Amino acid sequence: MAFTDITHRHVAPQPAARRTFSLRTLFDVWRSRRALARLDARALNDIGLNTERAARESAKPIWDVPANWRD
Repeated sequence: MAFTDITHRHVAPQPAARRTFSLRTLFDVWRSRRALARLDARALNDIGLNTERAARESAKPIWDVPANWRD
């Protein structure tokens, strides 16, 4: 009896799930990122972010939403 390794089966990659968002949701993301960009270092520290990370997040496009929104 031969042992078959089933962990290396060829599986075609599935396309990433696409989700559409309402204009309201996209506007809310834009507004939140604008507000984040306006916070000073003390306020960012209060929410556990540094200025570099806040700048990166606020510069993202509106369609780049958090991963948990895509479920």
